[in-house]
Amino acid sequence: MKFILGKKIEMSQRFDEEGSVTPVTLLEAGPCKVTQVKTKEKDGYEAVQIGFGLKKKNNKPLAGHLKDLENFRDLVEFKVDKIAEYARGQEISLANFVKGDKVVITAVSKGKGFAGVVKRHHFHGHPKTHGHKDQLRMPGSIGAGGVQRVFKGVRMGGRMGGEQITIKNLKVVEVDSQNNIIALKGAVPGARGALVLIISK
Repeated sequence: MKFILGKKIEMSQRFDEEGSVTPVTLLEAGPCKVTQVKTKEKDGYEAVQIGFGLKKKNNKPLAGHLKDLENFRDLVEFKVDKIAEYARGQEISLANFVKGDKVVITAVSKGKGFAGVVKRHHFHGHPKTHGHKDQLRMPGSIGAGGVQRVFKGVRMGGRMGGEQITIKNLKVVEVDSQNNIIALKGAVPGARGALVLIISK
């Protein structure tokens, strides 16, 4: 299992030998460092915690946790099978990833604020005519009366975006280990600078 943390840079495109264009998302991934190795005896489960991105100052509990390491901005745990392969302070880089790998991406999508049902749930709205004045983007009825409340999960207007999204089987198009840049085919959720978890089996 290969894993690394990164941040989204921008969308771009790459051309192959035949001249076909591939839309890609560029990510700055790593270098990361192992900040903690969790074991079954001490923590009840096996996992590796890695740090990515730097900030000027940490609070005292975090500074103690990261003693003798950098002031990492993001700390994320990954459950692993072979815990013996990892040690605190070990560096994790893009060197493990190669072109053609299939990866799983997890990130938080862009927040879009309060959205109506047409944008949020893809309702087609009402007709423009035949007595539907001012009703074009309205949700319409939500059912007959009886139970005097709205059931959970009813598709209505509300806050949209800002949710954790996982996308599987994204193809690695290009790996630049020297500049810590990885190009993935297609779109990756999140705004520019968003934290992205990259996992490959």
